[in-house]
Amino acid sequence: MFSFLKKGLEKTISAFTGSKPADKKITKDILEELLLEADVPYEIVQEIIYYLPPREIVDKADLSRVMQTYFMYDSKSIEAKPFVMMILGVNGAGKTTTIAKLANLFKSNSKSVILGASDTFRAGAIEQLRQWATRLEVPIIASNQGHDPAAVAYDTISSAVAKGMDYAIIDTAGRLQNQKNLASELEKISRISDKALSGAPHQKILILDGTQGSAGVAQAKAFNEIIKVDGVIITKLDGTAKGGALFGIARELELPILYIGVGESKDDLIKFNPKEFVDTICDAIF
Repeated sequence: MFSFLKKGLEKTISAFTGSKPADKKITKDILEELLLEADVPYEIVQEIIYYLPPREIVDKADLSRVMQTYFMYDSKSIEAKPFVMMILGVNGAGKTTTIAKLANLFKSNSKSVILGASDTFRAGAIEQLRQWATRLEVPIIASNQGHDPAAVAYDTISSAVAKGMDYAIIDTAGRLQNQKNLASELEKISRISDKALSGAPHQKILILDGTQGSAGVAQAKAFNEIIKVDGVIITKLDGTAKGGALFGIARELELPILYIGVGESKDDLIKFNPKEFVDTICDAIF
């Protein structure tokens, strides 16, 4: 898992190793430059330095301890069968591919999964999810473009209940004519899901494009205001040197990072482990 994470964070690691001076101890000034280079927000860089011991030379163990405090948020534990996941995010963030990766992950752990194509705003989104369902050999509930997305969610959950499935993963639209329409649609899907199965959706997960770095925080806040989000998945981390943005995302949203996407393959999704992530960053710095 550690090597998998390092491979996914290769560009972020390169940002550290390429900027740090050779054969020199890491001072606080050097640390500031390195963290900013990896897109750690300026305010958080200043906080990290403030909470380090007052000496000028930075100790690796001290830095690791301070950094890990930014990932203290845990996902809520809910026992439900089927466990219903509502997936949120703008178009282009990797939402549909991440749904496929989640389905593949659960299936590889001998769990049954059904997909719901509730992004009926775009015909392409329905077709893309259908293709993934075929490749992964998992069932899907889908309709035509323009069909009521809440009805698709209801049918997906009802089918999962009837078949005794472990997971139901519901895709949703990332963009409608305006934010008010999007808010109304997502609220309706959530409400109708609860009618299909009390307590559903059990987890509302936001997909964020890691290549956007700290700019993704504003996007995440907007979704969190529309419908309360339970956790975040960061995609495309293998394609960016902005891995440091995860500190800002976790702190600003006060939400757990659940998984990170580190490649194009259906297997390139790993459960986020704060300690392993911070250790990888610290190893690169020192």
